[in-house]
Parts: sequence; structure tokens; C-alpha cells
Amino acid sequence: MSGILGKKIGMTRMQRPDGRIVSVTLVLCEENTITQVKTAGKDGYSAIVVGTGKFKKPRKTVPFRWMREFKIEEKETEGYKKGDVLNLEGFKEVKKVEIDGVSKGKGFQGTIKRYHFRSGPGSHGSHFHREPGSVGMRAKPGRIMRGKKMPGRMGLDSVNQKNVEVMHVDPSKNLIALKGSLPGANGSMIIIKKS
Repeated sequence: MSGILGKKIGMTRMQRPDGRIVSVTLVLCEENTITQVKTAGKDGYSAIVVGTGKFKKPRKTVPFRWMREFKIEEKETEGYKKGDVLNLEGFKEVKKVEIDGVSKGKGFQGTIKRYHFRSGPGSHGSHFHREPGSVGMRAKPGRIMRGKKMPGRMGLDSVNQKNVEVMHVDPSKNLIALKGSLPGANGSMIIIKKS
């Protein structure tokens, strides 16, 4: 098994054997059901499609709230079949994992919050307290250059974290504790892959 889907619960802390306190994020990895097994002969590559999570109101066309695809070796496809259930048993001996998630959305933000620009003088008479300042150029080229740091949507970006340490795995409760913070709000989907 190369990966599993989970739901971010929140953060807490754990104690290492040497007494140090470490912040961890708890991820609930409920049963992941294999919905499709792709093979090189039929689909051109080898992978398994995994689904988890339930809707508040059941849907006929989409059985799971979250579905993702994990690429595997061609020889591994024989060990999987549609309907198989994956759990955290395969992560008991894993020390480090790779995480994929979506960061929190912060809406439309100005340059001070988005790019850490400095603000202008705060006293009376100042005409640029939080404005970005001059953005254009003269007659040539007569436009704003592509990539200029300006106000815009912030957050909701795909985030990949490598070498995240696994602090604790509890297959009976479907919980895995990962060191540090993970992208996204509580209740969002986290993809955990073996490094």
C-alpha cells in the first residue's frame, strides 16, 4: 500500500521517550475502500483508486466524499481487488511519510498580508497607509509586468510536505499522529503517502 486518505482532526502534543514535548497533528484514517484497480494492459499504467468519507445525504452517482488515485507497481496489482478495505496496519513500521493537502483559504487580501509589504506612515497627511504604491511603468512598455505582487486571492493552494515524522499509529482507533502542523482546516482531507 503506497498511501491512504485521512481527515485532519486537530493538534495536540505528545511526549518523546527522552521527555521532550512535541506538537503533533491527529489524522483520522477511516476505512479506505478500493473502487478500481488500474492495470498497464487495460489503462496504460498501474494504480488503485481509493475512496473514503460519507456524505450527509447519500448520493447514487458518487459513493464516497473523497476519492484519490495511488500509483503502484504492476506486480502489486494482483494483491488488490475492488472492494478491498485499507487501514493503518501498513503504516506501523513507517518512520516518515509525505503529506498532500490544501491550505486554508483566506479570501481576497492586500499586499501587506499577502506578501508582507511594509505600510506607509500612519499619521495624518499620509496618502498611502496600506496601499501597494506605484505598480506601472512609463510609455514603454506601458503596462504592468506579469508576476507583479499585487492584492489577490490568498490560500487554497496545494501543499506538499516531505519527511513528516510519524509519532504514533493506532489502527484500532484509525488514528495516526504526525509531527508538526499539516495544511488545511480541521475536517479537511489529508493524503498520506509512504516516503
